[in-house]
Amino acid sequence: MAESTTISNTDNLVKFLKLDQKGSVMAEYIWIDGTNGVRSKTKTLSGPVKSYEELSEWNFDGSSTGQAPGDNSDVYIRPCAIFPDPFRGGENILVLCETWDPDGSPNKFNYRHEAARLMEANAKHQPWFGLEQEYTLLGPDGWPYGWPKGGFPGPQGPYYCGIGTGKVYCRDIVEAHYKACLYAGIKIAGVNAEVMPAQWEFQIGPCEGIQLGDHLWMARFLLHRVAEEFGVVITFSPKPIPGDWNGAGLHANVSTAEMRKDGGMKHIEAAIKKLEKRHEEHIAVYGEGNRERLTGQHETGNIDQFSWGVADRGASIRIPRQCAKDGKGYFEDRRPASNADPYQITGMMVETIFGGLPEENLAKT
Repeated sequence: MAESTTISNTDNLVKFLKLDQKGSVMAEYIWIDGTNGVRSKTKTLSGPVKSYEELSEWNFDGSSTGQAPGDNSDVYIRPCAIFPDPFRGGENILVLCETWDPDGSPNKFNYRHEAARLMEANAKHQPWFGLEQEYTLLGPDGWPYGWPKGGFPGPQGPYYCGIGTGKVYCRDIVEAHYKACLYAGIKIAGVNAEVMPAQWEFQIGPCEGIQLGDHLWMARFLLHRVAEEFGVVITFSPKPIPGDWNGAGLHANVSTAEMRKDGGMKHIEAAIKKLEKRHEEHIAVYGEGNRERLTGQHETGNIDQFSWGVADRGASIRIPRQCAKDGKGYFEDRRPASNADPYQITGMMVETIFGGLPEENLAKT
């Protein structure tokens, strides 16, 4: 695999992973930082837990993660979901957390809090989401893994869902990540090689409500951790290589109870009309660097124009042909960039389709 100055001696680690923990449990507290990345640290628990509600609040130095000033640096992490730990095994767990400021308000990078309130307020509509996470594998030098050093591979064409040497790169990482997600209980629906060589995609969902954001962020964490073992860098840049190469997106598939019933197409079309009216607001939270990706080429729509169509991958919104035939189902928002926050995507989607939080809910916060 790739040369790396950081060596992961997994073979040596295995014998230590087998040691008896004497009843103690290792809990990896994970949170989203101020740069749209993930951070984590480990706490020892006296025994196994069944729910995140059994876990205590913790804190970290927010001045080192871009989430607080140095003179008031404590940021609190509150557990909100737990998953089996595929790296340590046993009763050890991964703990997804929200970030909170000392005054009791959500940290400004805590997008989960508002999204969860929106999901709860609109739970009767049973919003389902499925997100397609594209990403690119880089060597330590920042160049796509498997590409000629300082050069380029052959034109796009043979790489999408490709098989064989020279058509796909780092399948071992992809397979390891897939298995880690399944072990952790992540709702990973599948994986495939993408159009640009060294680019892959995994899909999360269908998930209802806030669960989608939780599972996607945990899948991102697992991907970074798996890549550590191989000395490979993961980037979610929406346009990692300029020129005639596909970018990377986070296509969002959306469905509600009304859309899934017979005659649901009218609800899909009504939602699309609402999305058109808030196009700029959605683009504002759909990821950094998205203008380089949404050019109207390489299976994207133009960032300044809203469009939709049946089976049209060059549109902002695509209605799958089968859904158009059935007259019900879901639609795909193709605008989000690969580095977008899933809580912002899904929260904004629910807000646009069903409206903001009721006044009585706002008054509680």
